[in-house]
Amino acid sequence: MTTIRQGTKEDLPAALELIRELAIYEKAEDQVSNTLEMMEQDGFGDHPVFGFIVAEENNKIVGMSMYYWRYSTWKGKRIYLEDLIVTESRRGLGIGKLLFDETIAIGKAAGATGMMWQVLDWNEPAINFYKKYNAKMEEEWLNCHLDF
Repeated sequence: MTTIRQGTKEDLPAALELIRELAIYEKAEDQVSNTLEMMEQDGFGDHPVFGFIVAEENNKIVGMSMYYWRYSTWKGKRIYLEDLIVTESRRGLGIGKLLFDETIAIGKAAGATGMMWQVLDWNEPAINFYKKYNAKMEEEWLNCHLDF
């Protein structure tokens, strides 16, 4: 049985392991510079900047959804799904759907007008999953970032 619950500070080591597993899957393991200490401060310090929920089976975390809040001048408050991760051995069993649905529910309960996220253009399993929700995938916007 899979339980979905709010993530706690004690769950962060498992969350970081899932993040590393995702980075390996996305062929970008060398780009993970986040640390447990950073996650503790950023998620549970004086001014938390992210939230997360976990999927747990037999007292083991097998998946998570990490999110934060953003503001769109066109749409208002939005929930941003930073990562939806299910450990490889548990994929295809509906755990991602449970996490995704709960993340949507969190956004709705907080008065958000919608949810945003990114998906790699080669990640067909994820793209097909999101299409089941009739998600809009925009091709005309380019993702930009600066590293400090």
